[in-house]
Amino acid sequence: MFVALLAITTLVWAVAAGWIYIRTQRDVERVLDARLVEAARMVSSLAASGAVQGGEVRVPAAGDELSHQLSCQIWSLEGRLVARSSGAPPQRLSQVTEGFSETSVNGETWRVYTVPRPDVGLQVMVGDNLKVRQNLVRQVITGLLLPAAAGVFALAALIWLVVERGHAPLRAIAQTLSARPVSDLSSLRDTGAADELRPMIDALNSLFARLQAARVREQHLTASAAHELKTPLAGLKTQAQIALAAEDPKLRQAALDQIVLSVDRAGRLVGQLLEMARRDAEAASPPAAVWLPLDAAIEQVAAELTPLAESRKVQINLEPSQSELQVSPELLRAMLRNLLENALQYAAREVTVRLARGPQTCRLIIEDDGPGVGADELPRLRERFFRGRGHNDVGSGLGLSIVDLAAVQSGFVLTVEPGTAAGLRAIVEFPPARVR
Repeated sequence: MFVALLAITTLVWAVAAGWIYIRTQRDVERVLDARLVEAARMVSSLAASGAVQGGEVRVPAAGDELSHQLSCQIWSLEGRLVARSSGAPPQRLSQVTEGFSETSVNGETWRVYTVPRPDVGLQVMVGDNLKVRQNLVRQVITGLLLPAAAGVFALAALIWLVVERGHAPLRAIAQTLSARPVSDLSSLRDTGAADELRPMIDALNSLFARLQAARVREQHLTASAAHELKTPLAGLKTQAQIALAAEDPKLRQAALDQIVLSVDRAGRLVGQLLEMARRDAEAASPPAAVWLPLDAAIEQVAAELTPLAESRKVQINLEPSQSELQVSPELLRAMLRNLLENALQYAAREVTVRLARGPQTCRLIIEDDGPGVGADELPRLRERFFRGRGHNDVGSGLGLSIVDLAAVQSGFVLTVEPGTAAGLRAIVEFPPARVR
């Protein structure tokens, strides 16, 4: 920042100095030319009045000491030198008979103004040696630019002090963050912070809050997963011990059947845990959405769940919609599988799947005829590992949580409400623009 500010400041000052140099040089030269004209006319007036007879002529003062640096010559119209000042060369200063000219005399360049006086037969020439004039211009410009150059250095020091003090709060925040342990996600204090830093502090505090919430969710997921896995694993061990010790074939077969159920429950729980972890990992950048035929997606998931439906003697009723949905295939599969699987776990005889389209909303409705849940439990159904009072041993309380997370990533809304007669109705609401 210091280098950028200093470079910009120096550039602006350099442009200003260049403009001052050009403007000052032009103004000084105009003043010096005006001095030449004034001096030449004064000498011409003196010569016409007879005050100059010959020999040496003194240039009349023009109000400042610069007039003493002028050189003057008076020539007759026949080309004879009548008079000259002490600093003027004996050679003719200019061959121009009237007005301004620049000539070289003895290797030196002169700026000359000539005034003809044919009434008295004379020509008056007053000139400046350009070397002297350039030295004069240089002195004037140097007197203007030296303070400007000194001002640049003074301004650089002030910029450095301002930038140094302005970055002090940033360094303090950086030191505070560097000294923090990894586990410290508390908010930064903004006491005394500059107004420019408050948005950054607020953004950091918001990030810390989200990280803390994510950490709490991970800890809760880990603890709940460990607890949920402990039950089927303990059941597996117990049933295996019973099967090993049982002499009665029926008792041994019952124990083996329970082992199968425990393995199914553990496998379903592990699958849901992996699905939940995948959805959490993709929360920041969900998969791209494409147009998918909704009926085909539902039929594919229903076919995969046919063994579960047959084992529970539940019928899946699909009302065709002939619609397409703009959604990620992965997210749609996660929503459909968990909604259907959850409905099949608790349905008594049938599960209905239909699409309700209105002028303002489009809703996918999956409804079962199971026992349902109490009104006090409805708001908690999307919590991870929450199961209502009427849950069975197969569920793990993750299905609706996965659906809710996938719906949020897709830009949809999941709601759960009591069914028409009994059971539970899960509704996924789509924006109308995402359905065709």
